[in-house]
Amino acid sequence: MKVEDLRPEMTGIIVAVICESGPENQGDWNVYLINNNDRKLENVMVTSRGYGVLNDEQRKTSTIRWFFDEIPPRSYVMIEAIVEEVFGLSNEYWVSFYMDKVMYDKKYIFLPETIDEKNLTEVPLINEKGVMIR
Repeated sequence: MKVEDLRPEMTGIIVAVICESGPENQGDWNVYLINNNDRKLENVMVTSRGYGVLNDEQRKTSTIRWFFDEIPPRSYVMIEAIVEEVFGLSNEYWVSFYMDKVMYDKKYIFLPETIDEKNLTEVPLINEKGVMIR
């Protein structure tokens, strides 16, 4: 048996990239972590980074770590703003947290050029259009 087989399956967690449409932030893209579960998340750590090839050059962004003490049930938090210049890279969000004293972790990777208006869909709880990974 592999170690991966012993990990509990993570459900109800979504990472979404949303193009904000309010008057102050027209066209700004932000990344959200959504807890679509009936239980809170505790000690949430998110690591974000981008990597890949842009203009025939190998590129990578800085690795940034975010920590949230708690994310209540059926709620969301903004992780970070994201600039369109990195949409041509793979944008990875590694999420780990405790729920009911069990640790969960999962990588969410937006592949190059998938963060695009043609891929927008309705994002649960936020009720805005975005690109999401469950």
